[in-house]
Amino acid sequence: MIFGRVKPLDAILATAEKKSLHRSLGAFQLTMLGIGAVIGTGIFVLTAEAAQKAGPGMMISFIIAGLVCAVAALCYAEMSAMVPVSGSAYTYSYAVMGELIAWMVGWALILEYAVAAGAVSVGWSGYLIGAIENSLSIDIPDAWVLGPFDGGIINLPAMIIAGLVTWLLVIGTRESATINSILVAIKIVALTAFVVLAIPVMNMENFEPFAPLGFGGIGAAAASIFFAYVGFDAVSTAAEETKNPQRNMPIGLIGSLGICTIFYMLVAAGVIGSVGAQPVTNAAGVALEPGSRELTAQCAAIAGQAVTCSKEALAWTLREIGWPQIGNLVGLAAILALPSVILMMMFGQTRIFFVMSRDGLLPEVFSKIHPKYNTPHVITVLTGIAVALFAAFFPVGQLANISNSGTLFAFAAVSIAVMYLRKTDPSRHRPFRTPAVFVVAPLSILGCLYLFYKLDIKSIILFGIWAVAGLFVYYLYSRSRSHVGKGIIEVHEDDPDAPPTSVPPIQ
Repeated sequence: MIFGRVKPLDAILATAEKKSLHRSLGAFQLTMLGIGAVIGTGIFVLTAEAAQKAGPGMMISFIIAGLVCAVAALCYAEMSAMVPVSGSAYTYSYAVMGELIAWMVGWALILEYAVAAGAVSVGWSGYLIGAIENSLSIDIPDAWVLGPFDGGIINLPAMIIAGLVTWLLVIGTRESATINSILVAIKIVALTAFVVLAIPVMNMENFEPFAPLGFGGIGAAAASIFFAYVGFDAVSTAAEETKNPQRNMPIGLIGSLGICTIFYMLVAAGVIGSVGAQPVTNAAGVALEPGSRELTAQCAAIAGQAVTCSKEALAWTLREIGWPQIGNLVGLAAILALPSVILMMMFGQTRIFFVMSRDGLLPEVFSKIHPKYNTPHVITVLTGIAVALFAAFFPVGQLANISNSGTLFAFAAVSIAVMYLRKTDPSRHRPFRTPAVFVVAPLSILGCLYLFYKLDIKSIILFGIWAVAGLFVYYLYSRSRSHVGKGIIEVHEDDPDAPPTSVPPIQ
């Protein structure tokens, strides 16, 4: 039975009641929390990728991705308010749709977090190398700063930052809410400076042709740029700390996503209007695949004079329009802020592994705690090795797409769970109810399916292989060892030795 072995909601809620949180967040605080969690990473590292796929039409891509996030977020908020342990889509699915679906969602989230951390590591590497080359006027060989798909051999800086973050996690580094706020402020100041300097020198001719690769290109860019919005679940999971959640949650979710979308579109307009954003093509006029050797070779032929060739698009744009020092400072902002994002994503990864291990679905050694540092060191090191390998050998766009495949699957599962529970358990107390759920949830599922369909074929195949591997692991190992299957009902999301959530708690 596909919906068998449900972890009872009542057991999860009993755990949550032991730690009921003070309701203190209003609509404004929620909106600010959402902006802080969402803004920055994707726009820093994926602007060139989106331009190569959609040209100036990437402005529409931001709107499409933002709308899908908005409807998914409203579904996520109902589940997180009903199941208010600091869990994730894995916890929600276990409580509603049973162990198999929960396992597949958890398995997808493992892929999402690890690969996303790899993508941000590659993005960080691009800004670091750009800053070094421009400030010291040297040329670092591509062989050691690009992966094999990108025309190099290995991306050593990306590998090193992943290793460094892993070490920080093993010794017990915690994400500080104060430091996180400072880094968010740095990102927002850097992006605001970019908009202020780039928008006034816009040339409207650069917006023609608006969609050189048609709507298909805009959809493909939306599937990639979706990565720029991941983090909005920070708002969804704050439902139990929210005053009047029925009113304030939609305002916080839609408000923060709306502001981020406008901000992203202003940044995109600044890039397009100031330096142009037409895709780089081959001799036959065919747009080249982002992150490919062919694109790297063509960029070398045109001396990198296109934003789609840059690994640090925003800093490069400012240098091109006569603000080299400000460009270097925007690069510095990315260098300072992006490691904290890698840290948060790896927190999320180790947390999912930890809870699945404590539930008996993965080997017990994964939740083993270090005697000195009190951290789940085994799974942290394994995660770090995986992130470092992804970062070393794959281009940023490919990693973002693979990560998005896992995220989209998890969001679609939560949207199904919301509708399913409305039918099977209508009387359950819901601090927040998704408005027009039988319209919003299907729109969320369709949006996730559309963006999944628009991912590149390599990412879809990789996700398929990962999902099949997950089923093998479940039936050959996890199913017979599951605690719920043995009749042991436990809730480990809030164990005192569990890794923290991927978003810093609200103080």
